[in-house]
Amino acid sequence: MEYFGVLRSRVVRLRRGREVVGVFLGTHFPRLDDKGRLILPAKFRDGLAGGLVLTKGQERCLVCWPRAEFDAYAETLRVGSLTSERDRAYRRMLFATAHDDVPDKQGRVTIPPALREYASLGRDIAVAGQDTRLEIWNAPAWIAYEAAQEQAFAELDSEGDPMR
Repeated sequence: MEYFGVLRSRVVRLRRGREVVGVFLGTHFPRLDDKGRLILPAKFRDGLAGGLVLTKGQERCLVCWPRAEFDAYAETLRVGSLTSERDRAYRRMLFATAHDDVPDKQGRVTIPPALREYASLGRDIAVAGQDTRLEIWNAPAWIAYEAAQEQAFAELDSEGDPMR
């Protein structure tokens, strides 16, 4: 099974023995201010205090990585083929559109206009914990996505577990 162009087992092996700073859980509905800044939910601030990287994600959301997690993920991408058009395209989109930042004293980070446009972010947004990273969604899009996935999630059993 592939995971962003690299084998999932390679990702797991690289992460073994490495301390994961924290687990991001829950969904929060903050608002962007007029300058395009997100006030991070208080429970996520410690895990992002050392810096973060914002990238485009799938399903038109943004991914907010703690800097150390992004660096570890970037390392896994280096095992991908430089001759594979798919791998090159993914790396181009990920790295060329990424934005690094450090939250200010109030826990705010600026989401650049191009990333806000990609994810159709307006004033109301959703921040969803995804274990070692966060996803930032347009709030109505997140609510619709979550509703659409409820039945499929409820029907998963151990054979259908996508993580096995």
